[in-house]
Amino acid sequence: MSNSDPKQQRPRPGPWPPAPESSAMPPSSWAKRTGFRPKFSGETNASDSGQISLPSRPREQEAQPDLEAGRARPTANGRVESVKAQVTTPAAPPQASAEKEKTVKKRREVDGIPKHSANGNGAAVPASDQPPSQPRRQARNDEGIDVLPLSVDDDGAMARHSHLKYELRDSPGLVPIGLYGFQHYLSILGSLILTPLVIVPAMGGTPEDTANVVSTVLFVSGVTTLLHTSFGSRLPLIQGPSFVYLAPALAIINSPEFRGLNGNSFKHIMKELQGALIISSTFQAILGYSGLMSLILRLINPVVVSPTIAAVGLSFYSYGFPLVGNCLEIGAVQILLVILFSLYLRKISIFGHRIFLIYAVPLGLAITWAAAFLLTAAGAYSYKGCDINVPSSNIISEHCRKHVSRMKYCRVDTNQAIQSSPWFRFPYPLQWGTPVFTWKMAFVMCVVSIIASVDSVGSYHASSLLVASRPPTPGVLSRGIGLEGLSSVLAGLWGTGTGSTTLTENVHTIAVTKMGSRRAVEIGACILIVLSLVGKVGGFIASIPQVMVAALLCFMWAMLAALGLSNLRYSEAGSSRNIIIVGLSLFFSLSIPAYFQQYGISPNSNMSVPSYFQPYIVASHGPFRTNFGGVNYVMNTLLSLHMVVAFLVAVILDNTVPGSRQERGVYVWSESEVARREPAVTKDYELPFRIGRVFRWVKWVGL
Repeated sequence: MSNSDPKQQRPRPGPWPPAPESSAMPPSSWAKRTGFRPKFSGETNASDSGQISLPSRPREQEAQPDLEAGRARPTANGRVESVKAQVTTPAAPPQASAEKEKTVKKRREVDGIPKHSANGNGAAVPASDQPPSQPRRQARNDEGIDVLPLSVDDDGAMARHSHLKYELRDSPGLVPIGLYGFQHYLSILGSLILTPLVIVPAMGGTPEDTANVVSTVLFVSGVTTLLHTSFGSRLPLIQGPSFVYLAPALAIINSPEFRGLNGNSFKHIMKELQGALIISSTFQAILGYSGLMSLILRLINPVVVSPTIAAVGLSFYSYGFPLVGNCLEIGAVQILLVILFSLYLRKISIFGHRIFLIYAVPLGLAITWAAAFLLTAAGAYSYKGCDINVPSSNIISEHCRKHVSRMKYCRVDTNQAIQSSPWFRFPYPLQWGTPVFTWKMAFVMCVVSIIASVDSVGSYHASSLLVASRPPTPGVLSRGIGLEGLSSVLAGLWGTGTGSTTLTENVHTIAVTKMGSRRAVEIGACILIVLSLVGKVGGFIASIPQVMVAALLCFMWAMLAALGLSNLRYSEAGSSRNIIIVGLSLFFSLSIPAYFQQYGISPNSNMSVPSYFQPYIVASHGPFRTNFGGVNYVMNTLLSLHMVVAFLVAVILDNTVPGSRQERGVYVWSESEVARREPAVTKDYELPFRIGRVFRWVKWVGL
């Protein structure tokens, strides 16, 4: 937050801080309904969760339009409400003021607001009703503190979405918007490509199979992103293979019935995954389009979302560094480089862009890959008389046995995916065969689809505060969840191995790249579809050494855990109630699955799967041993998934332990009637091509 200069503050009635002439919040306000108790000390405390409470201003200054935005200042539920504090900044120079006048004029024309003025709901008011001219504010982050949660940027300044280069409906031109869109996808490259690089080798797939699945993932991600930005929530959120689906996919892959498969085990297991995904995705689509998601929203709060998503990232600790340790000089350097770029060099700007922060993952991957290639070419991992192509079980020489692990994990020339990939390949549905439907695997995936919906709820709310004029209505959110279900059906038909859902990392990417344009994400999705048709692109990605994949995942999963916990900023993070609930949820999410995963395993047992996949074979030895094999499979598998345990503990405790709405941090969504009256909100979320008018009677999936 910028420091105010007393000499340049606008005139205020009475001393500063002024004595409140009325209640801090009117009875109809969001803060009053949520039990918010204003503080007049002007200071923060632990229970404020980073939000600052300052004295209220007189009533006559409440419904001021945001002059730079050309529309009224947004509030949490779509109403114009009392603003607790106004941060003033020095007056802008004449040239900057002229530029802002143009921006105001353009934005008002887009929103359908007359040029002269706008009231709190975005409707025109006569010019005579405007208050006397006052010094112009410099930026939109001079808005009320208690309207929407503020974020702290890398410079330590409190700011709202005014720092974005392009907002939700901005489209400055094809070339700049295309470059920014490609940058947006490149910055979350790890989230898009790392999941297939884990599951395909686990299914016994060849490098060529991995390349084909990667190309399919890029294609489906591009198509589903276009569908979501057009007919879903319409927020600039990228759809892709979420890490939420990774743990259940690995549990299905390591099911007892798939051990000892003869022939191509990859296609057989992939068809089982496709069947489970199609059924669970249909369930998710029904959950959204039937309006049931609006009812479930009453149970989903930041205190529930935070430990659930954090558990997704924390649950893969057995896969991360243990695999990196197979070649420390490559994997550890990869991790250190990404940390160096994303933390220590994050404020360095090159041509106005924070290159190291935005491209931390691709830059770290490129440098480490180049170093590993030079070491391989120099013969650092070539041992006399040893051949990497000889299976380890056939190696007789003790000298070669000692170095076989380094030859396998440190060399970069062992993967032939690029050579075996065609130049052109079109991913098509049912390319692996007809899906196989098994009820026990489908039931596990149905439960996971609820977790994916919980993840998306947090992403919708956080991203809307960055790019949109208001949070979405419950109907828009239900519509988005329903379309995510249809998107996962497409992922199941095409055979990506995981469902397609909103990437949680996308919210962080919007804040870092300062790109919130819906059009940029759509053009980036088109570029992704084109790249998916070039088979060599998939082959190039599939040739990333496994150690580097694990090293990148260490960073990505840590980011996912942190992004999950960041949802606590919408609640009172210092509340003892919330601390205990989140702590219990996280602890039991690690401890209870550990009990299931270790139950019945002898310390000296010789497992046929790698050590980092042992947590996912629980279906064969878990504590549930009834006469019904399917029930045993479902219960042992579900209770061994960290995110499921975290969700169950958090949702039960948060909805049974008493607490005020402000303490719980209940997500506030825009009211449908208010949203429909405001042109800006309507343009943000309404369906294109007048489709919304045709389905206006479907109240639970629209504005």
